[in-house]
Amino acid sequence: MSISILGFDFKKATQALNFFATKEGGKINKMKVLKLIWLSERLHLRIYGRPIVNDVYFAMKLGPVPSVTKNIVEGVLEEEWEIIYRNTHLSLEGLVVFSKAFVQENVFSKTDIDVMNKVYSDFHKYDQFELSDISHKYPEWKKFQSLVENGGRYQMNYADFFLNPTEDNDTIFNQEEEFLSDSQEYFKGIC
Repeated sequence: MSISILGFDFKKATQALNFFATKEGGKINKMKVLKLIWLSERLHLRIYGRPIVNDVYFAMKLGPVPSVTKNIVEGVLEEEWEIIYRNTHLSLEGLVVFSKAFVQENVFSKTDIDVMNKVYSDFHKYDQFELSDISHKYPEWKKFQSLVENGGRYQMNYADFFLNPTEDNDTIFNQEEEFLSDSQEYFKGIC
């Protein structure tokens, strides 16, 4: 079932999946690409005060999951145009997402592309399980840690993406407090 979310950008989400699959030579592990999208949303929000695709995130045992983007990957869609668009650009075989067409970069802003390139540059070397372990350091997931250990999913709040991890703060998310505060204010203004 497709989830309707105010502000969610279906084409951007599809093209973000395609972007990362293309970066990996045309195919990428499903969990890895979902973690790269979460990292991109987190970084873009912290720097520019807005997410890229504006998905709803759930904390699950293996980390944050962008729920509608996951539906796109899995082809769980209701609208005919969504099915056609997704199938034109992506396919899923087992746990591997394949790119089927060139990335339509015109759906992205320059900052979207810059952030996705930065995230890929910093995190591409990790496999899906390493990215899952990395995601467990972040406050938006840690607040649900004891709950997700027994299964289930819990909706995360974008406001928590502005919080810094207490351990091992990666330099990519090491924004100055004043800068981060300005991004938070901008985000509150567009919500």
